Amino acid sequence: MKPTAIVTGATSGIGEACARRLFSAGYRVIITGRNEAKLKALCSEFGDDALMLVFDVRDRAKTESILNSLPEGWQDIDVLVNNAGLALGLEPEYEGDPDDWDTMVDTNVKGLLYVTRAIVPGMVKRGKGHIVNIGSVAGDAAYANGAVYCGSKAAVKSITDGLRIDVAHTPLRVTLLKPGLVETNFSTVRFHGDSERAANVYKGIQPLTGDDVADAMLYAVQAPAHVQIAEMLILATHQASGSVVVRK
Repeated sequence: MKPTAIVTGATSGIGEACARRLFSAGYRVIITGRNEAKLKALCSEFGDDALMLVFDVRDRAKTESILNSLPEGWQDIDVLVNNAGLALGLEPEYEGDPDDWDTMVDTNVKGLLYVTRAIVPGMVKRGKGHIVNIGSVAGDAAYANGAVYCGSKAAVKSITDGLRIDVAHTPLRVTLLKPGLVETNFSTVRFHGDSERAANVYKGIQPLTGDDVADAMLYAVQAPAHVQIAEMLILATHQASGSVVVRK
């Protein structure tokens, strides 16, 4: 039987690219997200090798219920890609919207934990599995007006490092991917639909694509069993850090 992977936030951007890469590499893919129409469209491409699950990772009860009652034949998951995440707003911390803070922390941190808690015990029991968490260069150091988002991604790094320690006695591998500028709908979401402001984020530089990050994910997943790609920072050529970008 083909190996099975699950990708959260698979309706667009990095998540969709990871799902496509895994499918092309011979995996059956469980794709999750909130947009049922987009999940259906992706499922129709993958055919019988795809299973869609419509839920919001912020909802702990629903996340647990759905992931703990997967259909027969889909329960033994080999790869988990915790991708669901977002940024909202770009303003000084003291002027931020607490609703935006809640959404970021509940999605980026707590949602990742809920999914991990539901999936990883089965991996430990079977003695097989790979967890890939999508972090960010923003988790390495804060940048102006992004304190809460940066903090949430710093938490993802610490959580990932802690999980790697907790499963070191098993064959499981844990990878943290930290992309820099990636041109997806990320900035459009951050700016609450302001597409013009979002486009300015990528002006003067060739940013990464979702496919670039998915390539890194697949490299880590396909490494020999004795090789653990613990962490990978992936930047555009003219980006040096979360706050240093040289635009032409």
